[in-house]
Amino acid sequence: MNIQPLLEKYSAPVPRYTSYPTAPHFHSGIDCGKYARWLSMLGKGDRLSLYLHIPYCDRLCWFCACHTKHTLRYDPIATYLLAIHREIETIGSLVSRESRVTAVHFGGGSPTMLKPEDMEALMAKLRSSFTFADDVEISVEMDPNDLDEARYDGLAAIGMTRASLGIQDFDPKVQQSINRIQTFEQTRAVVEAMRARGVRSVNCDLLYGLPHQTLETLENTVRQVLSLDPDRLALFGYAHVPWMKKHQTMIDEATLPDLSGRFQQMQHAASLLTQAGYEPIGIDHFARPQDSMAKAAANGTLRRNFQGYTVDAAEALIGFGASSIGQLPQGYVQNTAATGEYQRMVEEGGLAVQRGIALSEEDRARASMIESIMCRFSVSFAALRKAFPAVAGTLIGEARDFAAGNPDRLCFIADDALVLTEAGKPFARVVAAVFDSYLATGKARHSIAV
Repeated sequence: MNIQPLLEKYSAPVPRYTSYPTAPHFHSGIDCGKYARWLSMLGKGDRLSLYLHIPYCDRLCWFCACHTKHTLRYDPIATYLLAIHREIETIGSLVSRESRVTAVHFGGGSPTMLKPEDMEALMAKLRSSFTFADDVEISVEMDPNDLDEARYDGLAAIGMTRASLGIQDFDPKVQQSINRIQTFEQTRAVVEAMRARGVRSVNCDLLYGLPHQTLETLENTVRQVLSLDPDRLALFGYAHVPWMKKHQTMIDEATLPDLSGRFQQMQHAASLLTQAGYEPIGIDHFARPQDSMAKAAANGTLRRNFQGYTVDAAEALIGFGASSIGQLPQGYVQNTAATGEYQRMVEEGGLAVQRGIALSEEDRARASMIESIMCRFSVSFAALRKAFPAVAGTLIGEARDFAAGNPDRLCFIADDALVLTEAGKPFARVVAAVFDSYLATGKARHSIAV
């Protein structure tokens, strides 16, 4: 099949759908007071997932689209951690101690910049403020350039269960073009050190669509990564959004692959991973068949949140730190992104929510459809009717109309469900956008769909 016409037709920018409604539609009508009420309404048996955002790096990678800032001094980080401790205390006092924390994720930025004693103190504060499940999953995003023996020991001391390593590409020319120098030897040393300390799961993040990247450089990187025997891999397309992240202007756009080149890179890398025995998960993840994510994909329990694909089934995701996002049954909340303002708000009131959105029944139904498309490439109409009887008819009608009116056969109707075709799966974000009632009303700019 000639994919080029589809690439040209469906390459328009759309959201990545790690939430619905997406973050550009959050508004200031959701504040700290509303957030405090939502937290107090969590049930005694609810499961909690905690996300801690460390928005500092000791180098600025030009490809990065995260909320982070460059610093070579530790003082700003130490001050920031005081505010995180205060926010943890506040939220811990609002949530029932009969709720159980089942997952903790440290993201950034570079969480591994933290001194070992500060990382251990942060985990101690969490454990003293919340009730942890015995089998809690603790994952940390790691930069090999930050790590030493003391930090390895500190990560082991907090009970880390999953190491997540950003790799991008091991080719020196590609690394220089994105200001991310990280050798294979460094990366292998991190994996070996963490496994020696009992960390049972390793995740590696790769990127395609980078400057100077070719099928050959990407294949070399994939084969090197496979030699590390990771349990999971993510294969993300580089999102070039210089209007939002000014440091991306340091990347020469003339060195980026074109749309067809990006797609070929994605297909080639995915083929190498599946040939090596990894199960494809959604649009951009891969896992060993025995991994919990592969099992979740197989049994239909795979989820999607702000960290991407996940097996996390918690009723609430609570975010700590500047720019972090929380997801509760009532809706979404997001802290202010500026670290100084975040610290001021926490010092004055214990919370730092700047915006969010409350969910209507229709929002929840559309979110369920979009998540199902992204996770399972299908939508069960029976499940939709059972969960959302008041609005299911309208949404099912939209699905039938789209399937009937789409000349490219991205999806079809079968067995009372919307099902994406093999040709349609690479365009899952495009199909999901069909059911996004907010998209046409927003002014946000997104990365290309493939």
